[in-house]
Amino acid sequence: MTKPLIVVLSNDQLMASELPGLFQGRAEIRAYGSSEELLHLASTTPPAAIVADFRNASSGGHREVQILDQIIQRLPAVRLAVVTPVQCPEPLRRRAATTAILLLVGRLDRSALLEAFAPLFSPDSAVMNHHSSAQTTLLGQGLNIAETPPLGALMGISRRFETNSPQLKQMLADLEIAARHDVTILLIGETGAGKTFLSRLIHEVSPRRHDPFLPVACGALPSDLIESELFGHSKGSFTSAHQDKEGKFIAARRGSILLDEIDALRPEQQVKLLRVIETGEFEPVGSNETLVCQARLIVASNLELQQLVEANRFRPDLYYRLNMLKFVIPPLRRRQIDIVPLAKKFIRQFAIRHGVRIEEIDPGLFDSLLEYPWPGNVRELEHVIQRAVIYCRDGLLAKSHLPSHILSGNAGPTNDPTVELPRTPFVDKSIDSTLGRRVAFNEKEIIEQSLFKNSFSRTKTALELGISRVTLYNKMKKYGLQHEKR
Repeated sequence: MTKPLIVVLSNDQLMASELPGLFQGRAEIRAYGSSEELLHLASTTPPAAIVADFRNASSGGHREVQILDQIIQRLPAVRLAVVTPVQCPEPLRRRAATTAILLLVGRLDRSALLEAFAPLFSPDSAVMNHHSSAQTTLLGQGLNIAETPPLGALMGISRRFETNSPQLKQMLADLEIAARHDVTILLIGETGAGKTFLSRLIHEVSPRRHDPFLPVACGALPSDLIESELFGHSKGSFTSAHQDKEGKFIAARRGSILLDEIDALRPEQQVKLLRVIETGEFEPVGSNETLVCQARLIVASNLELQQLVEANRFRPDLYYRLNMLKFVIPPLRRRQIDIVPLAKKFIRQFAIRHGVRIEEIDPGLFDSLLEYPWPGNVRELEHVIQRAVIYCRDGLLAKSHLPSHILSGNAGPTNDPTVELPRTPFVDKSIDSTLGRRVAFNEKEIIEQSLFKNSFSRTKTALELGISRVTLYNKMKKYGLQHEKR
């Protein structure tokens, strides 16, 4: 088999020298210092993939976008990976969000590059074959797995939090501002909603990104060991303390610490945490020496802390200190507009990871995903899609590949007993789904999804929902869904 040609567009000889070893000799690697040289090559020997080094982006990234547009126009089937500065220029972010470009922010992410270029070395795979398309094409239904992509409202060095929900995008924009300052952040969200993922993003967009990120699952630790884990201890301070131990507050250096399930802390531990937040000071268990924590704290809970305060399970002073910068991650069932794009993303990832050929997706699969309430949120969706991809045969990813509880709508319990999952009503698919017939679903989510589908055209959205433009406008105003008038 002929080796695929991968071109590095960079003046950094070190970056070009890394790739042959990364691909273990399975690809031919060439390096060019200018886009003119690269495009000249394309006229005779089109590359299968290009890695563009734009870490020294100039003119706010506009020049680099022009280069990408030239490459895409000349080589529409080429795979593109772009390495950007840590502060990625907005034009490059927008171009990556609207095209099949792998954005590597701040560094050459080897694992991401290997995953994106893996199909170059799997000629039998129909998923993301570079001879047919630079994107994953789902034949038969005329769908494209990369269409209507979630917008990365918050992007770190190696990951991005993706959503199409206007409200969540606004929350993420506010969070990014807070992330760049030395302040304690509180994240509230159900299990699986993405608190840990988002915490890593907060760390990556902050000035502390070059220091450690240390997550601590408070709920998974015995109550009497939490203090030792956080503050450290002195030798002999308790039976099993055979030597001094450095706690997370010191081990994190000037990085970030995630304290997940903060509600698991006892009242006396909450007092010590409040002191760390306000002064940075603490004493290791069994020691009189006062140390200073220089790390930034990110605190998370899957329960609303106000309810715990009212139940005398959480200190009011700590609650008011944390509540100043509180960000709530809505559950997946409250942002249905994200379900299908996220599902397509997971299908692409797991098809590549497991080497599964997917040529067509049964639309009924997406219908079933939209009708399920997702008590396990994004994490549950990811696991469900992985299972479906593994069981896919003959290139057709069908509704039948989903677990039985998804098809029946028999959702399991949530982590928060106060959460009541909506009962999914039966919807006659043969009847036009006007707003009146779909009112049993969340009205706001339906309108939001229809607006997005119709590019926020009020005329088309009102027509699809079977209501007047005036009614639609009033409902948009009611739910805070104001967009540019079209």
